[in-house]
Amino acid sequence: MGQRASGRRRVLLCGYYGEHNLGDDALLDVLLRQLPDDCQLSITAHDPTPVLQRAPSARLVPRRSLLATLRALEQTDVLVFGGGSLLQDSTSFKSLLYYLALLLIAHARGLTVVLWGQGLGPLRRRRSRWLVRRCLACASRISWRDPASLALAQRWRIPVPMAMGPDPLWCHPGNPRHGDGPIVLCWRPTSLLDHQGWCRLGQALDQLIAKQSDASLLWLAFHAEQDESLPGWLSDQGVLPARLQAISTTAVARSVPDVLDRFARSRLVIPMRLHALVLAQLAGAPCAALSYDPKVAAAAAMAAVPCLELSDLPATELISACWHQQIGHNPDPERLARIRQDAGVHQSTLNAVWSVDGSEPCAANS
Repeated sequence: MGQRASGRRRVLLCGYYGEHNLGDDALLDVLLRQLPDDCQLSITAHDPTPVLQRAPSARLVPRRSLLATLRALEQTDVLVFGGGSLLQDSTSFKSLLYYLALLLIAHARGLTVVLWGQGLGPLRRRRSRWLVRRCLACASRISWRDPASLALAQRWRIPVPMAMGPDPLWCHPGNPRHGDGPIVLCWRPTSLLDHQGWCRLGQALDQLIAKQSDASLLWLAFHAEQDESLPGWLSDQGVLPARLQAISTTAVARSVPDVLDRFARSRLVIPMRLHALVLAQLAGAPCAALSYDPKVAAAAAMAAVPCLELSDLPATELISACWHQQIGHNPDPERLARIRQDAGVHQSTLNAVWSVDGSEPCAANS
């Protein structure tokens, strides 16, 4: 490990940053707020622009280059896996190996390794589960973002201090609701829906609009590459009735303040993505979720948001009725406060790392 500069703790933040997924960049916002001000930061990123907007003095590391990231470890004291589900093989087995290599090499070099606000899995391959089970012991501290991840780690008897709380994004300040504008759709491509399934959602939207004659639709893409083309594809497939196409507009989620403002002005948000659900709640918007993954259903249940499973959609009329009933039902501030308080375990996990050497732990900024 190289010589530490000026006694400042050198911290490498590793995550899915700068990949045009607003949810992951929003997690970076929260993580930066929870770190001590005197950290010497390095951050893995693909597109540097959104990351430098958040941390202009940070050193950027090309996140798609394992070699560049390993070189950054040579000038690192603390490695933080910052939010999301990095230890999973649904993206690719190669992606999992990337993070496990960092974990093992950081441990071998004597670095402090923190898994902050992580989800564990999905791990669909037997060899993936075998590798992760053995590599998790290389972490110094772990905070999980959902009960299922904690339960799996406990079954594996991982000998590391662990905590669990809601996704760290719940600690974002948010903003109050002040409008009654469009119905906002944060949908993503998914293999769980065939043509008939998409048609069922399209017909439910059409029935909802029939009851909200002055409403418009905003398709808000949280992941630019994955989500932006979805409305056009659905139109080409004949999924969206002409009435919906006529009142639809599209936008890409470029910043958290912009998204919070759009949600706050909406009359209803229908998210598929986890972090769209969280930010909609923080904006005070009525919500009805669609779950492609257990993490979405779990967050919806915690926030008392109705949630329909894409793998088991009810009849069109029931979908439309569920959505219609949510209009005007704003989140309960007391419930949100409790969720935010529970999510403070991620801050506490970081504080514990800085307390080890006698440094003052950072205060919660959420």
